[in-house]
Amino acid sequence: QLQLVESGGGLVQPGGSLRLSCAASGFTFAYYTIAWFRQAPGKEREGVSCIGNSDGSAYYADSVKGRFTISRDNAKNTVYLQMNSLKPEDTAVYYCAAGTTIPTMQRGRYDYWGQGTQVTVSS
Repeated sequence: QLQLVESGGGLVQPGGSLRLSCAASGFTFAYYTIAWFRQAPGKEREGVSCIGNSDGSAYYADSVKGRFTISRDNAKNTVYLQMNSLKPEDTAVYYCAAGTTIPTMQRGRYDYWGQGTQVTVSS
């Protein structure tokens, strides 16, 4: 059974850091592009970052560039999102997604989704 499970969310003060994990099972993880999306209350789900399956090329939304880093460990079937210098506007539910696509922030290109993990940035 294909499954993506996010973890690592929580409450953090502005300027703080969190590392999200996305653990995959039930499919050949190394063949898939993995992306992180987020959805804040009342807003559409937006792409945050994605990482390719072959050379591990990484892409970021402008809003997180320079603060977030995506990485993957194919041996552990896990993708990470290191989030530094967090801002209140980063508050959202963060989802990971998997797809057999070139790296993209287009939601429709991803076939499998996790349940999400809440990130709240507040003092």
